[in-house]
Amino acid sequence: MKLLKYIIVFSVTLITSCSDDYFDVNSSETAPSTESLPPQYRIQGAIENTTGTAQYRGTREVLGIMQYGSQNVADYYSETWSSSLTTGRYFLWQNAYVYSLPNTADLIVLGKKYNAPNYVAVGKILRAYILGMTTDQYGDIVIGDTYDGESSMNITPKFVTQKEAYQTILQMLDEAIEELNQASEIDLNQEDGDVLYQGNQENWIKFANSIKARYLNHLSKKSSGDLAYDADAIIEACNNAINSNVFNAQKNYGGGEMENDNQPFSENGYGSSRFDYFSDFFVELLKNPLQLEPAYEDPRLPLIVPEAVNGGYHGVVTGSGLGDASGDDFSVGNGGFYTSPDSPTYMFTYSEVKFISAEAKFRKGDLEGAYVDFKEGVKADLEKVTVAPEKINEYLAKLDDEVGSTNISLSHIFVQKYIANMLNPETWVDMRRADYSSDIYPGLQRPENVNLDIFPNEDDWIQAMMYEYNEEDRNYENMPDNNPNVRLTTPLWWNTEE
Repeated sequence: MKLLKYIIVFSVTLITSCSDDYFDVNSSETAPSTESLPPQYRIQGAIENTTGTAQYRGTREVLGIMQYGSQNVADYYSETWSSSLTTGRYFLWQNAYVYSLPNTADLIVLGKKYNAPNYVAVGKILRAYILGMTTDQYGDIVIGDTYDGESSMNITPKFVTQKEAYQTILQMLDEAIEELNQASEIDLNQEDGDVLYQGNQENWIKFANSIKARYLNHLSKKSSGDLAYDADAIIEACNNAINSNVFNAQKNYGGGEMENDNQPFSENGYGSSRFDYFSDFFVELLKNPLQLEPAYEDPRLPLIVPEAVNGGYHGVVTGSGLGDASGDDFSVGNGGFYTSPDSPTYMFTYSEVKFISAEAKFRKGDLEGAYVDFKEGVKADLEKVTVAPEKINEYLAKLDDEVGSTNISLSHIFVQKYIANMLNPETWVDMRRADYSSDIYPGLQRPENVNLDIFPNEDDWIQAMMYEYNEEDRNYENMPDNNPNVRLTTPLWWNTEE
């Protein structure tokens, strides 16, 4: 596995006691290393480990589930939910707990040590973001017993329920917003380390509110208790969130000679081999996202998806591979807006904020408000993808004619959010919240060659990921049931009615 080697030095989880091929945080009993550098020298590593290792790995293994990309061979494990996937050889857990979370813990400790609450806040925001991705793929996770920047490692940490994880995440975000409003002795960008917002604390507050809106919105099936779905709270968070593409939370790449200066899913990126072609589902959806007769092609299609060598835009059916077909007949997975060497990794965008707000307003019965936010979300993404102004106006006019406040539906919102959130693992959350419904996602079907031993029925879909097999070896007494027949098929807490 290739890693961003130039930022590993920022990680405080030492690997001297680990094997070369397994850097599990729970295998290290080394003490914290927050005695040397002040927080301004640690923020860049914290940000880049969040995007380049945790989010990258969180996306990599679920590309086939989200059906953005497809492999060139059939029966690939992450597309058919089989083989090493069912034995726990999956690495978001490793990348989160080894390379990403330790950096956020150190920012919190060092921020307190150097009277810099803004660094404490950034540590908590990034920590909330990583923990959110992790719990949304696994369910119950480790929080309090993981590396905290002060204590030695605990090789048998206790797990908390997903509900408890969500309570902690939301609390951290509220604390971070408060801390960003306090005076600090060190500017966030003092050493040019804030590669996300260049030291602008107001933008970090917007980002924190965006994340808060995202996780509150996950509770759409919860109707009781202290974490019941609250449309008004979601809308309020959205009102204080990212409000322009200018403030999108994104990690930029230069597309230079160094591998780690390239978008991970680009041709020269370290994840290029996992995105051979665009998927049939994604390409066909872009050919007619509004499901009109005759079909009305999305203007983002030629910007996102490269044209096949033999002409046209064609995706590979997920799980099927190329078979006897020529790869020249299909659209390769690199070279488009999201998969070129200098394409950013998007953590959060203005369009997602507007789609979250649109969903909340729709659920509370404000269809006019939902359509206004929906249309603005589409407009923001069209602009982000650099669609020509005249085509933007044409597309928005089509929305007014065909959708409007009278016809707006959850399907419209989810489909446009799916397109806008390309390569973000948040899409898997939405697909599960929508029960993988083809009424919500027109044309959605299970991948070919799905593991029938675990998913024998057509309406069986993958619900969660296996915990790392090394975690199971070392900490089996504390971790939840990791039997693949249970883990992969049991809906997460937020995806159960309550």
